[in-house]
Amino acid sequence: MSSSILKRSWNHKSLQNPTRLFHRLLSSFPGSRFHNSTIPNHNQSVSDAFYPFPAKKNYGFSSNFHENWKIPSGLRFSSSQAAAAEAASTSDGLTVERIIANNWVIYDESESDWKSHASSIARSIHLIKKRLRWKKLIPKLELLSEQLDKPDLWDDPARAGKISREHGSIMGKMKEVNAFEQELFEHIDMIKLAREESDAELESESLKALLELRSHIKEKEIEALLAGEHDSCSCFIEVQSGAGGTESMDWASMVMQMYKKWAEGRGSRVTIVDEMPGEIAGIKRATIKVDGEYAFGYAKAEVGAHRLVRISPFDSNKRRHTSFASVAVIPILGDAFSHVQINESDLKIERYRSGGAGGQSVNTTDSAVRITHIPTGVTASCQNERSQQQNKSSAMSVLQSRLDQLEMQRQAQINSEHTQSLTDINFGSQIRSYVLHPYRMVKDHRTDYEVSDPDYVLEGGLDGFILSFLSASLDKNEDEDI
Repeated sequence: MSSSILKRSWNHKSLQNPTRLFHRLLSSFPGSRFHNSTIPNHNQSVSDAFYPFPAKKNYGFSSNFHENWKIPSGLRFSSSQAAAAEAASTSDGLTVERIIANNWVIYDESESDWKSHASSIARSIHLIKKRLRWKKLIPKLELLSEQLDKPDLWDDPARAGKISREHGSIMGKMKEVNAFEQELFEHIDMIKLAREESDAELESESLKALLELRSHIKEKEIEALLAGEHDSCSCFIEVQSGAGGTESMDWASMVMQMYKKWAEGRGSRVTIVDEMPGEIAGIKRATIKVDGEYAFGYAKAEVGAHRLVRISPFDSNKRRHTSFASVAVIPILGDAFSHVQINESDLKIERYRSGGAGGQSVNTTDSAVRITHIPTGVTASCQNERSQQQNKSSAMSVLQSRLDQLEMQRQAQINSEHTQSLTDINFGSQIRSYVLHPYRMVKDHRTDYEVSDPDYVLEGGLDGFILSFLSASLDKNEDEDI
């Protein structure tokens, strides 16, 4: 709630007694103990855990109103209990679930209808909780809290750091959602109060604040799609041509260009790590590095086989051809994550002459590097840097990410968990078809999302497909994780 709204309500003629305002707002805080609480006197204090407003906001009260209070006996919460409070409501008992059950019509944002705004916000909160797997977060937070309390935790600094980061991440997500709920109920209470007192100005200000919350929380719906452990990481995108010779190599090149334009359109930095050109046209395979916020979270939706149907430009008889290209996406885990240990003795390093243009631009030195991890057989190569040392460094980065991915896949199999980003690619189950003849359409077979303008998609217009897939993946079971 904005400070101006609360200042107005504080100075309202019917609220000169602070007890009345405090009880109106306090009654919406979860737990029957709060509803029957008495207001402490000026010598007591209440910590932020008891203060009934979202943290880090100035609501116009003097600092003495909350800084010099103390939590009454028996009202202290553990961190997870405080974050998991789910029974927040308005002063008359209106909750997110009840707002949704009321089925209030949701109008366009331009309409000044507080029930419409409240219904939209409530549904967004419900959706965010589902995408965050809310019911699973609460016991997980309790478990992490218990582990953090163990005296021997920091005997293993790497494990302790991982637990601490995960605990902080979950706490931050849950507190943010709880803050949205509390802010929604405060705005509703203020609107009802303004109507009781016939204060049109206060009602207008509260309605405006409710509309701002509605717009803001829509952005959070998309962020909740990217709640995976590695979604915030940068990534490598690898494209490889399928069976079909020159036709498929040309298609693989088109797919790689599509991802470059998509990534650059999102403001990410794109670097070519490795590229093996085809004999006549296109590429046999290529790898790019995408540095940007949530690059892996978005790009993981593209893992799989991509199918093209068109009149081949390489067929003199102008026949229709079907081509395939496979796409793999590998997260680049930061220093905060545990990496597979690579021993120098396990590496086979080969140096060879980089490919490229002929004539004066021909490369006459063995600067390209291929590294093989002998125990696993995993290889990585780079030939696009200026020096052999730079190529080796880039190849090692790719190798590290591939080995990390293998370890993540092994752990996922042990835990019987399905990880979309690690799904095996095979050409018998394409995820998307790009049809240029006899009609024009791009269709995702996982979600049935389709676009009638293939040129737009091949120029990097992938966000619709990506968001559709991420939404469908998380939202398929309506009430599973609420």
